[in-house]
Amino acid sequence: MAQLVLDAPVQTPLEKPKPVEISGAENLIRMMLKKHKTPFMLIRESVLERQFARFKKSFPEVTPYYAIKANPHPKIVKTFAELGTSFDVASAAEMKAVLRHGVSPSRIIFANTIKSKEDLITARRRRVRLMTFDNEAELYKIAENFPKAHVIIRIKVANRGSVVQLSLKFGAEPDQAFYLLRKAKNLGLVPRGVSFHVGSQSTNVENYLQALELTAAIFREARENDMPLKTVDIGGGFPIQHFENEIGINFERMAAEIRKQMKSLFSKQTEFIAEPGRFFAGPAGILVTQVIGRAFRDNQNFYYLNDGVYQDFSGMVFDHCKYEFKTLRRGAKYKTTLAGPTCDSFDILSNDEELPELYVGDVVYAKNIGAYSSASAVPNFNGFEPAKIILV
Repeated sequence: MAQLVLDAPVQTPLEKPKPVEISGAENLIRMMLKKHKTPFMLIRESVLERQFARFKKSFPEVTPYYAIKANPHPKIVKTFAELGTSFDVASAAEMKAVLRHGVSPSRIIFANTIKSKEDLITARRRRVRLMTFDNEAELYKIAENFPKAHVIIRIKVANRGSVVQLSLKFGAEPDQAFYLLRKAKNLGLVPRGVSFHVGSQSTNVENYLQALELTAAIFREARENDMPLKTVDIGGGFPIQHFENEIGINFERMAAEIRKQMKSLFSKQTEFIAEPGRFFAGPAGILVTQVIGRAFRDNQNFYYLNDGVYQDFSGMVFDHCKYEFKTLRRGAKYKTTLAGPTCDSFDILSNDEELPELYVGDVVYAKNIGAYSSASAVPNFNGFEPAKIILV
């Protein structure tokens, strides 16, 4: 009998799983976890340099004065000092922190419109001559404690669309600007120009354009009355992306429109300065935390991190900032609440995240958090220290 030969079964090759893409940030985090305990904040020096270069390319005629309140860490100040930037300080303590790095007093603006007598005396002794003001009483104080100081009047301008509206607290009415500048001259001070701030994280370029029109009108009035001005301070507020796929933020496009307005309204002899803080420091920061506890509450996962709103997520409170939370773990995502480590129920970071299931020890991190985070952290609330800052 002929033997029946069965065809061998056809084997379908197993489909290889697609490799998971690991970002440069994740590689950096994994490497630093081997050396440091969390929480820690990585400040990438290359990104500080990149942001400085972006600003200079977009605003070649504007001198940046880094607002160190965004992040005054000595290594960040040192990096910008070596790059040749100038500095915006708001107190004698910030002034001294900058001067320690060998920065010339001529590269500092004392950009707080309300200054204590003690801080003015420090400015005089340290020869930090350039400063802002926005009211008549401040002029008498400056004249008494720092004769012949160079003053720039800060005017109130529109803050529409800005996350933090600074005109609620600062700025003289534009129609009072010339009077106040003339008063400064009569008191023996040197009127230098006009400053404004459109608010922090401003995505509305019209705020800048309108502020420049108001400033140009003040310049004309001063020139017609034989008191020519030379300096325009366009402030800060330049926006950054906090989320990877965030739309509506294009710094270079905004800068092009602002430059066009500057050229049309002011002479070539005008000196332009700015006070970027968030734009310089924000994108450089990556905050790395870990899960220290987990629960299931209100029908969703609930994770406790070793950093919260009293520490390096303080920008969520004081800066009205939102961050994009990421994790090194992959998998199906579930509705998640993230909370900080303190005993205060206010210390909740988000109750509407979509994250994989996490376990104690898993990493949760946030990028673009280098500004207004560690700078406003509360030291040791409940005994929890802010993150260690590591320049890489």
